[in-house]
Amino acid sequence: MQSIKAVFFKPDPAEQGQKRKCDALIRKNVRALDRDIQNMKILESKTRTYIVQASKRAERQPAQAQSARREARTFAKELVGIRRQAGRLHTSKAQLQSVQMQVNEAFSVRKIENSMKVSTGIMKDVNTLIKMPELSGTMTELSQELMKAGIIEEMVGDMLETNEMLEEDEEAEGEVDAVLGEVLKGKLGPIDQQMPALPTEQEEENEVEDLEQMRGRLEALKS
Repeated sequence: MQSIKAVFFKPDPAEQGQKRKCDALIRKNVRALDRDIQNMKILESKTRTYIVQASKRAERQPAQAQSARREARTFAKELVGIRRQAGRLHTSKAQLQSVQMQVNEAFSVRKIENSMKVSTGIMKDVNTLIKMPELSGTMTELSQELMKAGIIEEMVGDMLETNEMLEEDEEAEGEVDAVLGEVLKGKLGPIDQQMPALPTEQEEENEVEDLEQMRGRLEALKS
């Protein structure tokens, strides 16, 4: 009987407003993630170019080969970080799209049953997405709207720190080697190859300048 009544009763304007606001916030976050994903692709392309340039400099200028190899390895570490961030963004987009489907389903169920059920699945995904620096502001706003609608309960600030960063550091060196092998196809020699016993004062000055230029390019990547 309740289902039949729901078909003939007009939609609740307040409920419709809540749903529209939730939809708008989710779409806004999806667009932001799409932009960030595209930016990661551009950064990856630029960083790969810098790695190749450093490798070529090592071949052309034997006196600077050691610093060029170190530079290539530094950019390779940057590329590992870019790829990890891109992976997080893709995962976050999938979670956000899952939230959108669950929210639409929750409003549809309320329209039929005239009641709203709290969704622990949405709470979990929203809690995860709030931790993303790129989304924290608008996701917090979305969580407030979902609480007003009764779709999720108030979330306690129990965001526990994980060992994710520590685990990533332990895996980073192997990933850097893999990236160098992928980009340069084995053309870059090991860092300790042909290490000069005592670098001259001029060589030290040149290396400092090279490192300063490299830091500048790394900052430019992130701007």
